[in-house]
Amino acid sequence: MSYSLDSVRTLDDLRAFIHGRLCEKENLLAEAFTMTEMRLTRRSRDCGLQFSLHGPRNVRLGAIWASDHNVVYLYDAQGVRYEKIRLKQRLHLPCDGKRRNCSECPAA
Repeated sequence: MSYSLDSVRTLDDLRAFIHGRLCEKENLLAEAFTMTEMRLTRRSRDCGLQFSLHGPRNVRLGAIWASDHNVVYLYDAQGVRYEKIRLKQRLHLPCDGKRRNCSECPAA
């Protein structure tokens, strides 16, 4: 299955795109393996997401989406970056509701 860069318009699309690309790298069945994600912060501001795909035999593939540059970096099982993809459409991280002085957060 081919995962199109043109179809990435939301964070859910981004998750599916990254999951598919990482599975393709190691010829894994996408339905068989889960992916986790973690917010990345810089100076108390969200700056992207880190994705980890946990495959068989402790194989772990990764990806980082740098939201400020709108770029996805893909890493193989050895941790070597093998691809850099600039997204065509800008995506934004929704507020997680835990930051101070955030205009999107409800008043605490």
